[in-house]
Amino acid sequence: MGTENKILEEENRFKVKNSIQSYLGAIFLMAITAIGPGFLMQTTVFTQKTGASFGFVILASVVIDIAVQINVWRIIIASGKRGQEIGNMVFPGLGYFISILIVMGGLCFNIGNIAGAALGLNVLFGLDITIAAVISGCIALSIFCFKRVGEIMDKFVSTFGIVRILLALFVAVAALPPVREAAVKTVMPDQIDIMALVTLVGGSVGGYITFSGGHRLLDSGISGIKHVAQATRSAISGILITGVMRIILFLGALGVITHGYFIDPANPAASVFQAAAGDIGYKLFGIVIWSAGTTSVIGCAYTSVSFLKSFSPKIDEYYSKIIIGFIIFSTLVFVIVGQPVRVLVIVGTINGFILPLALASILVGAYNKKIVGEYRHPIWMTVAGACVAVLMGWMSIHTVITQFLQ
Repeated sequence: MGTENKILEEENRFKVKNSIQSYLGAIFLMAITAIGPGFLMQTTVFTQKTGASFGFVILASVVIDIAVQINVWRIIIASGKRGQEIGNMVFPGLGYFISILIVMGGLCFNIGNIAGAALGLNVLFGLDITIAAVISGCIALSIFCFKRVGEIMDKFVSTFGIVRILLALFVAVAALPPVREAAVKTVMPDQIDIMALVTLVGGSVGGYITFSGGHRLLDSGISGIKHVAQATRSAISGILITGVMRIILFLGALGVITHGYFIDPANPAASVFQAAAGDIGYKLFGIVIWSAGTTSVIGCAYTSVSFLKSFSPKIDEYYSKIIIGFIIFSTLVFVIVGQPVRVLVIVGTINGFILPLALASILVGAYNKKIVGEYRHPIWMTVAGACVAVLMGWMSIHTVITQFLQ
């Protein structure tokens, strides 16, 4: 009996350890994928445009992001089904349509991620952008050449995510930002930039990012009503990590702008790091944007391809190979097209359009017993999610009309 008890205890410890690693992996995959190169560029561009009032946009985006992710994670885990599978059960073909939009949006994002990684190696070693893009693409796809893909991916993403946050924090402190002014304008802004809000939300929980954490948990074998509460806490944790990084970058950019330093429109985020900490800051920017680009390439490819699984069982069989092909294609497109900074700012807005439709399908699915079984989704979460879907739909349309009229 003693031996049997020890074996059971070891098995339970192993299960608990794997469960914790799976949740941490999902948290960091969602959070760190959201903190990509576009994240760096967008924060700097919009801080320069709106000043301390950009703090309000960050606060609003965090609230919206939490409303989105707690709905999506809970319903995916309770049902044990991927986002596209829920969509198809809500309305035949809807899941396939959303999958196509997300894969296309993910491809656009991944081109931007490759661009960011290439900029990072260019800053660090002076490499030609094309060569730097190829090297970064090869490093990212090498993760998927191993048998224990999930474990290696989780460790790579979380390690570089922590490094990135610490380096950005150092630069933010060195920039001596007006913290008091930022705090006041966060709750009482002089202006509210709708395009900035759409872009931030689209870049942090839009498109494939909406489903990255939930799909990662399913791949780890975590599903069912008993896991819903932990999934909720994990979703909130991921958004808070994203929010902390956004605030750090915002304060760094605000400090630099307040002190009158020049922001180079060709590479605005690099200007912030360099102005705050000189040549060391510029090199730190290279590390931050390379790690941001590479980890986002991994997370984007992994989640985007997960949406293709519903099209054919063969997708699951050749999952890693298709992801590698996705990364190679993204790299080649960037090498041919170029225009990194413009791509990085635009892709967040594109993903803002996908969010309302994807979120609406998930919310409808929450009340279909064929999808969620005996799980009962809280009404207040549904109301919050529906408000976000309507708000994001309206703001996305408003942004396009405004830009078109200009």
